Amino acid sequence: MSNQNFYLQLKQGWQSSADKPFITGPGIDSITYAEGDAATERLSVLFKAMGLAPGDRILTRTAKSPMALMVYLACLRSGLIYVPVNPACTRDELAYFIGDTSPSLFIGDQEHAEFVAAQFSLLTRTLDAQGNGSLTDESQKVQLTDEQDILIHESQADDIAVLIYTSGTTGAPKGAMLSHGNLAANASVLYESWGWSGDDVLLHCLPIFHVHGLFVATHLAMLGGSTLIFLPGFNAPTVLDLLPKATVFMGVPTYYTRLLQVAGLDQNACAGMRLFVSGSAPVLEETFHAFQQRTGHTILERYGMSETGMLVSNPLKGERLAGTVGYALDGVQTRICDEQGQEVTRGDIGVLQVKGPNVFSGYWGKPELNASEFQDSYFITGDLVSQQPDGRLAIVGRNKDMIISGGLNVYPKEIETILDTQPGVQESAVFGIPHPDFGEGVVAAVVPASGSTVDTDTLLATAREHLAGYKLPKSIVLVDTLPRNTMGKVQKNRLREQFGQLFQP
Repeated sequence: MSNQNFYLQLKQGWQSSADKPFITGPGIDSITYAEGDAATERLSVLFKAMGLAPGDRILTRTAKSPMALMVYLACLRSGLIYVPVNPACTRDELAYFIGDTSPSLFIGDQEHAEFVAAQFSLLTRTLDAQGNGSLTDESQKVQLTDEQDILIHESQADDIAVLIYTSGTTGAPKGAMLSHGNLAANASVLYESWGWSGDDVLLHCLPIFHVHGLFVATHLAMLGGSTLIFLPGFNAPTVLDLLPKATVFMGVPTYYTRLLQVAGLDQNACAGMRLFVSGSAPVLEETFHAFQQRTGHTILERYGMSETGMLVSNPLKGERLAGTVGYALDGVQTRICDEQGQEVTRGDIGVLQVKGPNVFSGYWGKPELNASEFQDSYFITGDLVSQQPDGRLAIVGRNKDMIISGGLNVYPKEIETILDTQPGVQESAVFGIPHPDFGEGVVAAVVPASGSTVDTDTLLATAREHLAGYKLPKSIVLVDTLPRNTMGKVQKNRLREQFGQLFQP
């Protein structure tokens, strides 16, 4: 069987344009595809010299930089398992990831590399927001040979390439095992579905520690030998200035609401653009129509998960409807089931189940959970959907309590666990409500213990010590009791109704 290493497929996509700019952008020394390939070769040789072997895990807590992207690509070509975590994660969260994955190498900034080395006696290398550090210094000293130049690990399609961490209502993050075959299948179908070509230029503002920015964006660019305009993050005026140099933009709904606040956003600014894509959360209908009116472009919404990559997309050619995510991508099979796992009548709301070559094999080290997350080889997404007669899907809610704030997943149980252990707190319930900027804002309803006084500012400051910033409640409200049903389960829908206007002007 031929080598199924996904890096090999990516390399074949740009090999005929090796001297073309791969990564460029403000403050970045432009990198060609040939130079990027050489950088991944040097890292691969370095990892081998460190004693790392195929199947070992490399855990990264790094800011976005070209070098951070090269680490991912080097892991692919070396047969190593790449484990990216949010660079905003706390030491507590980082300790959990280390305990769960048993990595052979940690890469992060100086502070966290020192913490990991001291607490876990783990091999570490540093990499800062500018792409500098001991990892870069050592890799630049590597001398390549002809033999190393062609070395790409012989991988099978089902070999694990990446562990992407996600969570559930239990609050315990889980590592979704994505294989070389999963990545290849999803990249190929998106490339065709969205009409990608080597002439495209992608304006890349997304983080690269999750599926949207790391896989969807970079994989399509590399398959076409396209140029990435690589920004460290999203800034609306900067994006507006760079749109004339790009043809494709990918973002979360928050990016679009902020772009609409910039006076210069109009059809002239977007004249050279081919496609605007949005995902990670639903676009509000008013945002969808306002963007269409201002720019002349209709946002293409799609739907996917950490466990599956992209599953569903509005059409490149054809009607894109606000509030819908379109049709199942080629090769993806879907069905909509009730809580008993029986398919519902088309038009009724149910839980989406999916299967296909892009769907992960399960969660790292959790065989008992994997048994409950699949039914007849279909993955149970936990998302509630409805399907129109023509097959178009709309996401209507989640039967899991996950909140999507600013395009990032927030899991209530994780926050509640922190709040419930604080002095004076009897219990808490965390939920999401509409937010004009973030899509959903995190709210915590806290019940003080009998006779106790709770200071919300102190509570928030304590939570900040344990949680990444995007997980912090944007508001903490004090309540006498939490609403419950007859089975004692907290009715978060009633809390959403009660406080649903909290962030509205």
